[in-house]
Amino acid sequence: MNARILLIDDHTLFRAGLEDLLKRRGIDVVAAVGSGEEGLPLVKELSPDIVLLDMRMPEMDGHAVLKQIKKQHPKQRVVMLTTSAVERDLIESLRNGAQGYLLKDMEPDDLVAALRDIISGKTIVAGDLSHVLAKVVQGDTLESIEEDDPFSELTPREYEILGLLAEGQTNKVIARNLGISDGTVKLHVKAILRKLKINSRITAAVMAVEHGLKASSRNR
Repeated sequence: MNARILLIDDHTLFRAGLEDLLKRRGIDVVAAVGSGEEGLPLVKELSPDIVLLDMRMPEMDGHAVLKQIKKQHPKQRVVMLTTSAVERDLIESLRNGAQGYLLKDMEPDDLVAALRDIISGKTIVAGDLSHVLAKVVQGDTLESIEEDDPFSELTPREYEILGLLAEGQTNKVIARNLGISDGTVKLHVKAILRKLKINSRITAAVMAVEHGLKASSRNR
């Protein structure tokens, strides 16, 4: 695929690795930068086929960069490449004009295939989130979609911890598995209970199991 990609991602190691991966598959990475501030001028200067954009970045996050790109260059293809499987992020990205929403843990060949489809004019969403795209296409509102997903307000880390709670793990075990402190886990659990409007971690675990939540489904 003879495609020209502008990569915007604040994680240096990931950015360098992805740039190398794409180049080895014949994709021309015209520039790879670490912030929206650096990337925005390059959109006009380089006219890439696709801007591959991270979601979680300091200063300007992916949503803000996407809005600016679409405001200045309405026809520019922008694809979010993120670790966030939060449905609100996906919905906002599509509403703001993104042509794709891909997850960083996808297989390299799948990523290349998705980029090829997007260049051909398709809108591509990571497989685990394709049901959300269907709802958006059918005209469902953000509010109605969130009613189907009680976990839409959780951050990726909170979602991950909720999945571990559903597996019956204690705070200490969760802390050890994630490489964080017990106190940090407790703070996350409190935030989860508050957002779910419940007061028991057991209730939270039951909700997670009922909705088929898995700890590995929303990693950052």
